Amino acid sequence: MAAVAWLLIPVVAAVGAGLWSRWAARKRKTGDVAELAGYARFREAMERGDSETDAA
Repeated sequence: MAAVAWLLIPVVAAVGAGLWSRWAARKRKTGDVAELAGYARFREAMERGDSETDAA
C-alpha cells in the first residue's frame, strides 16, 4: 500500500502541472490592446510632466 501512495504522488503532480499549464496558456480577453493603451496613457502623462517642469 505504501508503494501505491508513492506512485500516486508523481501522478497527482503531473495532473496538477497539466492543469496549471492549461490555465497559464489560456487566451485572455484583454490582450495586448489594453496593455498598449495603458502604455500610451503612461507616455502621455510623462510628456505632460516634462512640459510642466520646462515651463517653470
